Amino acid sequence: MTEPSPRPSLSRRCSHVLVRVHDLPRAVDGFRAAGFQVAYATAPERKALHAHVWFPEGPVIELVTTPPVARWMRLAVDLRFGRGAGERMLRWAGQEEGFCDLALLVEDVELADLTRELAADGVPCGRAVRWRRRRPDGNETHFAFSYPRSGRLPFLVTAYDPPQHPADVRHPNGARAISRIVLGVRPADLPAVRRLAGDAPGLRLEEAPVTAVRDVHLAGLAEPLDRALLHGAVLVPADTTPMPPITHDKGSSTS
Repeated sequence: MTEPSPRPSLSRRCSHVLVRVHDLPRAVDGFRAAGFQVAYATAPERKALHAHVWFPEGPVIELVTTPPVARWMRLAVDLRFGRGAGERMLRWAGQEEGFCDLALLVEDVELADLTRELAADGVPCGRAVRWRRRRPDGNETHFAFSYPRSGRLPFLVTAYDPPQHPADVRHPNGARAISRIVLGVRPADLPAVRRLAGDAPGLRLEEAPVTAVRDVHLAGLAEPLDRALLHGAVLVPADTTPMPPITHDKGSSTS
């Protein structure tokens, strides 16, 4: 497969993989039963819409639910979070449980400039939105994000400030880190995904009819997990074979 080569991207890292769940407390209980430490992202927990599965380093897993009225709020979400956000939220609200998105980590100082560069390269994004979240300990953390107008493309997010990462993370199931994220990519989306993701380590692209996260590999996982506890997420033990270059179209390199 051949496609236009976009302008080289800045270095990227995966920030988090999002898992859409219908009932957040039930999903938190399921992941804990599967051997993960899970921390609610906001207070009070009974009203939280997000929870995190942290690792000592690298990308994390975020469990996310949506309010019941989300599917009727497309215009309001576009106005608040930038054009294209409403389409994304509508998809999250309407899909079954499982992976719903991938966030790519960028530096706070580059986010606004990067969205302009992406637009010039044919990947229009909504404006950079600054957000704050009340943590369970009562303190606030701040971050910013930007959603591409195409609702299936990975989105951009800055690191939490101050960090929300726990001081000690030890999962009873042995998981130590996300070693690989497999992202299925629709051929028409490949140039945009490459421009957004750059050379993000641990990210593998595979041709698919729809752009979406397929599975996540976990280093240190002692044994396969009970999928009934994972609310549609496909989490598998990391294999020991080296990861090939970012690929597409049945393994042909596009690096």
